[in-house]
Amino acid sequence: MKISVKRFHKEREPQSIDMEFDVALEDCTLLEALTHIKRTEDASMTFSSGCRSSVCGSCAMRVNGKEVLACAYKVQDGDYIEPLRFMPVLKDLVVDASAIEETNKRAKNFASTHGSKDQSHDDALLIETQTDCILCGACYSACPVLEMTPEFLGPFALTRSWRQVNDSRNEDGKEIIDAVQTKGIWDCTLCNECVPVCPAGIAPKQDISMLQAKSGTMGYMNPNFGGGLDFGTPQF
Repeated sequence: MKISVKRFHKEREPQSIDMEFDVALEDCTLLEALTHIKRTEDASMTFSSGCRSSVCGSCAMRVNGKEVLACAYKVQDGDYIEPLRFMPVLKDLVVDASAIEETNKRAKNFASTHGSKDQSHDDALLIETQTDCILCGACYSACPVLEMTPEFLGPFALTRSWRQVNDSRNEDGKEIIDAVQTKGIWDCTLCNECVPVCPAGIAPKQDISMLQAKSGTMGYMNPNFGGGLDFGTPQF
């Protein structure tokens, strides 16, 4: 079967080129196909991998315009493989994931004041789903808002914000709620593109909706509707 891979090297002209490879394997994962290409055809092929069990998230990339884990996706004839979006490409299918870690910092997701406070089993279950995030960045890459608004915090950071706010050990979630008001929860279009690509079954759209509701109870308003409705001057 034949697959095409978008190759990138900053010192090459042109920097990005599409290359086609004939993979002589059957019923294989994309990671197996890429490894086969690297071993038998082109040793310069560059990609990331780790656990090979859909746990570490390091092999996330795009196939035919959709985010997948290479270790889980069964490659098909004619597939087009490219790196994740909205992160600088280092080489071929490897991106600089520090871009999404910066969104966590802007969302103040490391500002938790857990201290030594105990957490019950039931409280832990409330944030279990969000805790399962494998940091693959697929949701971030799938977000169409980032295409138009690069400053948007994105689903990667915002689902973590909901985890922090909903953590019973967190004494005050106001700092985090404050941080997600600008270029955050109100910029999300709730399009749902982030949900089907998450390998951990997390629904960032739902988490963002919950952050919006939580913000409302704390006195925040959607700035898009801050001006209210103008019905004109009453006529008598």
